[in-house]
Amino acid sequence: MALPTWDGHPEPLAVGSAPLPEYGSGSLADLLPTLAAGMGVPGQTAAISELTAADRNCVFLIDGLGWEQLRAHPDEAPFLASLLASSRGGTGRPITAGYPATTATSLASVGTGLPPGAHGLPGYTARNPETGELMNQLRWQPWTDPYAWQPYPTVFQLADAAGVHTAQVSSPAFETTPLTKVALSGGTFHGRLTGEDRMDLAAEQLAVGDRSLVYTYYAELDGAGHRYGVDSDAWRGQLMCVDRLVQRLAEQLPPRAALYVTADHGMIDIPFDEQHRIDFDEDWELRAGVALLGGEGRARHVYALPGAENDVLTCWREVLGEQFWVASRDEAIAAGWFGPRIDERVYARIGDVVAAARDDVLIIASEREPKESAMVGNHGSMTAVEQLVPLLEVRT
Repeated sequence: MALPTWDGHPEPLAVGSAPLPEYGSGSLADLLPTLAAGMGVPGQTAAISELTAADRNCVFLIDGLGWEQLRAHPDEAPFLASLLASSRGGTGRPITAGYPATTATSLASVGTGLPPGAHGLPGYTARNPETGELMNQLRWQPWTDPYAWQPYPTVFQLADAAGVHTAQVSSPAFETTPLTKVALSGGTFHGRLTGEDRMDLAAEQLAVGDRSLVYTYYAELDGAGHRYGVDSDAWRGQLMCVDRLVQRLAEQLPPRAALYVTADHGMIDIPFDEQHRIDFDEDWELRAGVALLGGEGRARHVYALPGAENDVLTCWREVLGEQFWVASRDEAIAAGWFGPRIDERVYARIGDVVAAARDDVLIIASEREPKESAMVGNHGSMTAVEQLVPLLEVRT
């Protein structure tokens, strides 16, 4: 399948012109089912046709390592750059994150093998229809029963039940989080503080079984990007560290193994001026009729007061329609933004209005979201810089 077209969108932006993630053939949600199918796990489908089965599979997810950022920094990441041609089964192509391109949504897509409309984590924050409150799905605040929010088994659980040795190697801080429970549980969690220790243990765990599925994770690159930007020395330094970690892991792979290096989203730096950062808290037009503002700056869920849904949609289109794809809930669902299906429990979690940035612009909320509004690097939407992620491969 050819890559989506990322430029030449008509004006004003039509909902159908947004470049959809490659759900079902080349998205993050398709990765673990493809690997598990190759290991004989029942009920799993090899959706990413370019990948070749292996007995031992390791997924190393680097938070915030977008395809475009990696290609732009070969000097900082020589080992990763040497693997670019291996991406997506040797085609040299990326895969897509899914919408929105944000950590909670993407990790749930990876772990469950389901798109957002099914697993039900449709953004950084989303309304809980039962309480009417915004729920932060990364920090899981306010508390919500994890298994009611996301009831599907993870691919790790299915693989473990099928006799595959399954392990997660990550920071100890993530062991008991609700997001880990609903997205990444199954088999055994191994907490290690340093990246080097994680690489060494991931290689060891990969060798334990005749069939193994191991997941490991690194968050610090994303943190540097948010705080300093993807054009900063801090981000470049983290990329250099990531490059060494991947090489360390690759050099320790046991026989019959495949290592896949991927990410949950890319990132884009947004200038600090009124042209590029539209402040919802200071804009009476955008606030009119809005009960709750969810999502994040480049991927907003807008929840209207009862009866104001059409007015809010009209206003947001008039104000933002040349910079954002602005859709009603039903339009976004019909267009496939959240995947080919929407579970009933997920429907009302999606905004009455959904706004996805095309241009280099944010909808911040300086009063209600001061920390998020101060971030240099951002992500969430369907542009190539946010949506495309690598699927680099090393095999033994």
